[in-house]
Amino acid sequence: MSIAKNIKEDYKERIIPAMMKEFGYTSTMQVPHLVKIVISRGLGDEHEDKKLIEIAANELAMITGQKAVITRSKKDISNFKLRKGMPVGAMVTLRRGQMYDFLDRLINIALPRIRDFKGLETRMDGRGNYTFGVDEQIIFPEINLDTVPKILGMNITIVTSAETDEEGYALLREFGLPFKKNTKSKKATK
Repeated sequence: MSIAKNIKEDYKERIIPAMMKEFGYTSTMQVPHLVKIVISRGLGDEHEDKKLIEIAANELAMITGQKAVITRSKKDISNFKLRKGMPVGAMVTLRRGQMYDFLDRLINIALPRIRDFKGLETRMDGRGNYTFGVDEQIIFPEINLDTVPKILGMNITIVTSAETDEEGYALLREFGLPFKKNTKSKKATK
């Protein structure tokens, strides 16, 4: 848990003063902070395979260090052969120390292991939160490649207390999330 403590100390010592200077906050309580990180994965057409659902939940538990909740369908959808109450995925909500620990491992270990990684998109949700997808669970070192029956992706949502996208983006950038550089293509004028 010392990793999470280092990130929290970095937030208090470096990120808060940088955000106060950038946005002109008068109090440290105005500076946005991380609220939670939600990791979820849906199984799509594989929702009928009970074993795969358990494997998906166990993999999320290994990655996050917290037991995953199996999500269930809320209504019947005949086109997808889906009945109300059938398991369709798994999710984990991280807060406090586990959240900071996961964020550190995500930034420093998992994202650099993505093949041909050029950075994350900079689109936020309009309220200072950020969601992105990971195509393969094998980027996390906790997953043993020999025991993976199927490559599955996951969605990671980082919820902040920021009120605007600019504040949320600046906070995540200060934490070290590797965003793509804003390179706007200049149109050639003839």
